[in-house]
Amino acid sequence: MPSNQELFAKQLSAYRKVVALNYMAHREVYEVLREVVAAEARDGFVFVDLSCGTATASVAALKDTAIGRYVGIDTSEPSLAVAPEAVKELRCPAELRCQDFVAAIEAWSEPLDVVWIGQSLHHLQTPGKQAFMHRVRELLPARGLFLIWEPTCLEGEDRNGWFERFGRLRPVWSGISDADFAAFDTHNRASDYAETASTWLSLGRNAGFRRAEELLTVPNQLARLYRFSG
Repeated sequence: MPSNQELFAKQLSAYRKVVALNYMAHREVYEVLREVVAAEARDGFVFVDLSCGTATASVAALKDTAIGRYVGIDTSEPSLAVAPEAVKELRCPAELRCQDFVAAIEAWSEPLDVVWIGQSLHHLQTPGKQAFMHRVRELLPARGLFLIWEPTCLEGEDRNGWFERFGRLRPVWSGISDADFAAFDTHNRASDYAETASTWLSLGRNAGFRRAEELLTVPNQLARLYRFSG
């Protein structure tokens, strides 16, 4: 039987293939992230990258910005083992921490300006999302930014409806094996709790953000990018 490390390495390999083929629209999402941060974050901003993985996509988005400090947080030791090579490209202090993103934000006591989380906040159920977003709002300064990229149900669609839409992507995701696609589907059904766009925006407003808006719907319409500020 494969070890946990071997299983994770296989899953990470499949995920990297999905990223390379742009099946989840990483290119479009991180280009919007770059544009927002470059236009709105203060010079010398502190960027907190929650569930950062290997940090590759975030670093590519941040390289030409006025970033002053980068903090990447993830629970995956194999991903964090790769991340130091990526963050070398940033011309600022960079730190990587092996920690759960909820615990990290609950205990946070340092300055921060931009909080980014992609494809991870949906692992919490609705009350947990609300508490987390409220804590982020408490931590951010007046000009701070909170950006999220998360699975999104269509209005009136339930969780199973989102899973069914994901399943219909199989012919499009032809660059990965049936076993890898099935692993994604199994993970989704076990761990994912997508919200509608109206709920994501309401969670932000209820957390105390005055500005809550959708910035991007990815081409397959399974996820959207949101900004909260003020």
